[in-house]
Amino acid sequence: MADITAQMVKELRDTTGLGMMECKKALNETGGDMKAAEDLLRIKSGAKAIKAAGRVAAEGMVAAHISSGGKTGALVEVNCETDFVARNDDFINFAHNLAQLVTEADLADTGALAHATLPGGENVDEFRKALVMKLGENISVRRFARCVAQGRLSSYLHGAKIGVMIDYSGGDEILGKDLAMHIAASKPICVSSEQVSSELLARERLIYAAQAEESGKPADIVARMVDGRIAKYLAEVTLLGQPFVKNPDQTVEKLLASKSAKVNGFTLFIVGEGMAKKTGDFAAEVMAQVNQAKEDKASQPD
Repeated sequence: MADITAQMVKELRDTTGLGMMECKKALNETGGDMKAAEDLLRIKSGAKAIKAAGRVAAEGMVAAHISSGGKTGALVEVNCETDFVARNDDFINFAHNLAQLVTEADLADTGALAHATLPGGENVDEFRKALVMKLGENISVRRFARCVAQGRLSSYLHGAKIGVMIDYSGGDEILGKDLAMHIAASKPICVSSEQVSSELLARERLIYAAQAEESGKPADIVARMVDGRIAKYLAEVTLLGQPFVKNPDQTVEKLLASKSAKVNGFTLFIVGEGMAKKTGDFAAEVMAQVNQAKEDKASQPD
């Protein structure tokens, strides 16, 4: 059996939002397989799918830039070690200049971006290294997305930690901003249910089936329960199915229909999503709690 570390317990707890002991037990039952442990906890607890906001784990910012014609734009994520540096003007200007550069130059990847030239004439990687020396922290350009619109682009930044760029047709600029803000708040994974991957849907169906079977109901009722859960899941994770944040009585799909508009696509960046953050002494703290729980249990009379 794999050794279950305090860091594994913390990671699973952060991902699921469930209790430390529940997470440790699930990891033990699945031999330390994080994905299997997450699924097991969801089956046992009835928890919903994990949302992207719960996976924010590093510092930095997202910068956005859209060309004057509204047809080309970019999102760039730049990471650093502390929030203090993320608020530094030099760091912020570097990120904004990168977003402008990516908008204006069709670059293949972050490697090509490192060799490109900033609007001020400096080499990107040389400027980054100079910024590292000046600010005393590791700084990295993690990712970027260049968007070329079928319709027109709009963007929204939430505290520089969440960035959205949306390509939409019809409606007006206010609608574009509202849609981008909605995506930042509700974090859909795609525009419509047809775009949800078959692999993800199959995983959700298996989890819902396992949850429904525990009810002891007949197979035909279980099947209907699973179909209902899948329909609800699709409404929760797709942009068109979600209740509009500024008017929850209306779905985004109905909002778009009322404006004779459509969403062609969107990009959502969350700073540090999926990255590991330094934990300091938290691991020792968690392990101490685990050991204390064991001692308490051992001391209880049979």
